[in-house]
Amino acid sequence: MEKKLIYDNPLSCAEDVNGFRMEGSAEVYFENGKMRMKNTMDPALGQKSNFVYWCGEDFPSDVAIKWDFRPIEEPGLAIMFFSAKGVNGEDLFSPELAPRDGQYNLYHSGDINAYHVSYFRRKWDEERAFHTCNLRKSKGFHLVTQGGDPIPNPEDAKESYHITVSKYKGKIDFSIDDLLVFSWQDDGKTYGEVLGGGKIGFRQMAPLIGEYSNLKVYELI
Repeated sequence: MEKKLIYDNPLSCAEDVNGFRMEGSAEVYFENGKMRMKNTMDPALGQKSNFVYWCGEDFPSDVAIKWDFRPIEEPGLAIMFFSAKGVNGEDLFSPELAPRDGQYNLYHSGDINAYHVSYFRRKWDEERAFHTCNLRKSKGFHLVTQGGDPIPNPEDAKESYHITVSKYKGKIDFSIDDLLVFSWQDDGKTYGEVLGGGKIGFRQMAPLIGEYSNLKVYELI
């Protein structure tokens, strides 16, 4: 397997996110050459206070997505969506699809398909007591695999953690700082066909403040 760099974005300034699309309400700002995001609605509003920030590019089916992440303030939760398209193959931003505003059910049980990895999960008591990274396949909110989350709380976190999610011929691997967290083979039957190419996006649950940089996407050949 070979890899070819097809997208390279430092996420270092506002110009770097031209073409990104926000669903929900959030502030995107930059400190020390890195992108930070935080909600602008009261977390007491629940799902209405959460958001998704989509990269405008479409990517092929077999890719490795890499980025650097650091938790700044918690609680909250971070997610990476990938292979995101309408359930009938529509572009994710097609006006034929229902409007989305950051509420989670619109992404896992609406009219789009995607895989998504949730990491740095510090939202509910059970997650705070036992940290995991979860992989889900949607439409359908199917929890297909999970593994331990090695990222500590913000006060103990280092400058950044290098995260990689790769998908090659239906096999999905997720690692943090080169530590393999989980690996899962989509058989194309149990939860429907293997998803192909599509868009990627960052999701946060309020009131998390997350920091992101060095987003790269490689095509796997």
